[in-house]
Amino acid sequence: MRILSFLLILGVLFSHLAPGAGYLTGFGQRSDHYVCARRGGTCNFSPCPLFTRVDGTCYGGKAKCCMR
Repeated sequence: MRILSFLLILGVLFSHLAPGAGYLTGFGQRSDHYVCARRGGTCNFSPCPLFTRVDGTCYGGKAKCCMR
């Protein structure tokens, strides 16, 4: 009985980790949107604002990562 309750607790704990796993696209690979935001950029579907430059892509190449 103790083992079943322990497994139930582990199952509940690991089920709460699943929403954060959406940022992982492969084995340790993060999405390009996450990498852009982590480096201080913003993802824009329109051209980058003034005084920013394109520094990569977001959403699988559909948007631009704009950096200052």
